[in-house]
Amino acid sequence: MEFIHWYPGHIAKAEKKLKEQLNIVDVVIEVLDARIPFSSSYPDIQKLLRDKPRLILLNKSDLADIEQTQKWLKTIKEMTKCPVISTMANDNKDLSKILNKVAELGQPKIAALVKKGLLPRAVRVMVVGMPNVGKSSIINKLIKKSKAKTGAKAGVTREQQWVRINPKLDLLDTPGIIPLKQDDQIKAYKLAYVDSIGENAYDVEAAASMFITDINQIYPDLLKNYYNLDDNVVTLETIALKRNWIVSGGNPDTKRCAQNILNDFRSGRLGRLTLDIYEQQISV
Repeated sequence: MEFIHWYPGHIAKAEKKLKEQLNIVDVVIEVLDARIPFSSSYPDIQKLLRDKPRLILLNKSDLADIEQTQKWLKTIKEMTKCPVISTMANDNKDLSKILNKVAELGQPKIAALVKKGLLPRAVRVMVVGMPNVGKSSIINKLIKKSKAKTGAKAGVTREQQWVRINPKLDLLDTPGIIPLKQDDQIKAYKLAYVDSIGENAYDVEAAASMFITDINQIYPDLLKNYYNLDDNVVTLETIALKRNWIVSGGNPDTKRCAQNILNDFRSGRLGRLTLDIYEQQISV
């Protein structure tokens, strides 16, 4: 297995920025990738957030296995004691549900301010999550009908801009990026599959080969049928040859094949797939 690694300096910088952002909000929306809800979660999230109320979104649920998503929704809610909603960035059907839940989670903070003799204000919320789980898309979804910037808050750097969602909610318009501090290589590869890790951090052929192994275990024959392979051997080489992706000398172009396989998964062309299987992960 090729080792996936990140640079400590980048992690420290991301952690510092995230902590600064967390200091100025009342409620956190944590975004997970519904295809890998376990692997896209941050083990130390509770320590990071301390006592901040949290709403968890299983995003990109339109790309995930429906049955698995339902199981994860129930389990994550039981494990975290936080409300959990499945969502997709390009559908606004759940928008009111999300906004109402955030307002509800922030009410104790506003009530505490009023008790101290201060005027009530809008609940301040931010969106956090691993890279490429869809944070920016969720932010765009939330502000779609309201583009009014409310400017910087007192004690907040000028770069921190807020958007008034409604009279009860202000949204920080930049996502909080949870640093990829990841020692678990199984999780790391799954993050690579969904494009949460820059390609300079891993070998694309190694990742695609691991992906083939994982998919064959969870969804037998899916790749064989999708790529119309003549035999039961599913490898980068057999897929490349079937698609006629050839380099000089008649050899299979495994790098091109690897990129195409991962793109087929990421785009949903392979179907609605979940790689963190509920029954396996809860027994870990």
